[in-house]
Amino acid sequence: MLDMELIRKDRDAVAAALAKRLDAAEVDRALDEIQDLDRERRRLITEIDGERQRRKAEARAYAQAKRSGVEPEVTSDDGRKQVAELEAELDDVQSRLRAVMSELPNLPAEDVVPGGKEANRVVKTFGAPPAIEKVRDHVELSRMLGLVDHERGVKLGGSGFWMYTGLGARFEWALLNWLIERNIEAGYEFLLPPHLLLDTAGFAAGQFPKFYDDVYHLDRQSAPRGQFLLPTAETAILGAYQDEILETAKLPLRVFAYTPCYRREAAGSHSDERGTVRGHQFNKVEIFQFTLPEHADAALEQMVTHAESLVEGLGLHYQRSLLAAGDASAAMRKTLDIEVWMPSTGKYKEVSSVSWSGDYQARRAAIRYREPGGKQTRFVHTLNGSALATSRLFPAILEQFQQPDGSVLVPEVLRPRLGTDRLTPR
Repeated sequence: MLDMELIRKDRDAVAAALAKRLDAAEVDRALDEIQDLDRERRRLITEIDGERQRRKAEARAYAQAKRSGVEPEVTSDDGRKQVAELEAELDDVQSRLRAVMSELPNLPAEDVVPGGKEANRVVKTFGAPPAIEKVRDHVELSRMLGLVDHERGVKLGGSGFWMYTGLGARFEWALLNWLIERNIEAGYEFLLPPHLLLDTAGFAAGQFPKFYDDVYHLDRQSAPRGQFLLPTAETAILGAYQDEILETAKLPLRVFAYTPCYRREAAGSHSDERGTVRGHQFNKVEIFQFTLPEHADAALEQMVTHAESLVEGLGLHYQRSLLAAGDASAAMRKTLDIEVWMPSTGKYKEVSSVSWSGDYQARRAAIRYREPGGKQTRFVHTLNGSALATSRLFPAILEQFQQPDGSVLVPEVLRPRLGTDRLTPR
C-alpha cells in the first residue's frame, strides 16, 4: 500500500510513477478519489475530536455548577450530530479509502521503464546456447526417459497437472534438496509454512483484492475466516510476520521456504509452455529478506547474485532481464528475472524473479522496526526471489544437456544424489 503522506506532499511524483503502469487518466481519477476521501476523513476526525472536547467541557461546567449550588445550564443538541453517528461516517470513509488505496499498485523504481513485456531489457547473459544438432523437447525426453507421467497426472488432477515417476521423482527431489542446502549455506533460515493461508496473508502480500480469483479458495462454510492455497511461499513468509516489530539488530532477516505452489492460471498449451513449464501445481524454493530501507539496494543485488549462482551451479545458460513496470508484479518496485534457455523453442523461460517491494508490503502487513532506544517505528523493506522454480529447471536441464542418443547428462552437483552421471532411455 502506498504512503498517504507521500500522496499529500507530492501527488505529481506519485502520478508520474503510477503512469508507468496505469493509464494517466485512470491514475488521476484514483488519486482524486483518494484525496477527496482523505480530506473527508480528516474533517470527520477534527469534528469528532471537537465534539468530544465540547462535551467534556460541558460536563465539567455542569459538575462545577452543581458543586456551587447553581442550576446548571443545559445546552441543546438540536442540529448536532452525535459522536456515534460521526464515528459511523468515519468508519465508512476509512473503509472506502482503504479499498481504493489497496487497488493501487506499487511505485516503480526510477530505473524501471514503462511498458509491458516488450520493454523488458536483458542486462546480463551467462554462457552460450548449447549446440544441439537434433533438438528434442523436454516432453519427449521425459517420456523417453520415464521421468514424468503426464497422462496419469491429468487423470489425477485434470489439465495442468503431472506426476514425476521413478528417476524423475528422484531427480526433482535431488534438485530441491540441493537448492535447500545452498540457501542454508548462504545464510537463510529454513521454514516449512502451512499451505493453507488466511485471506489476510493474501492482502498483506498485495495479491488481494486485485488477484483474488487467481488462487484456489476454500468455501466459506469450510473456512469462515477465508482461506486459500498459497500461490507462492512469498505469501506465507510475509504473512508469518504480520503486525510485528522486528528487532533492528537482527535485520536483515533472511529466511526461505520450500512449498508446492497452487495457481488457477491457465495451464500451458503453447509449445513453449507444455509439460511442466506451466501448470496448477509446481515446486519452488523461495528466499525472502526483511531489511532496513537503506540496505535494500544491496540486498536486491545480493539475492539476484545468489539466485544466479544456483543456475550457474547447474551449468545452465541463462540471461538476466530487468522487467518493465507493466510486466512486474503490482506489489513490486523492481523485478529482475533469471531466464534459462529452452532449445526446443529458441526462447528463454523465467526460473527466478527477484523483486524489491520497498515498504509496500510491510505497510499492508504492519511489519515495522524500531531503532535501539527510539520510540518511533518505521516500515521495513521486503524482498523476495525464487531460488528456484524446479518445474522449469527440470525441462531446461533435459533440453540443454540432451545427447544425440536421447540420453541426458546429469549436472555434476546432482550426480552424487542420483548415483549416475546420465539419464538413459528405457
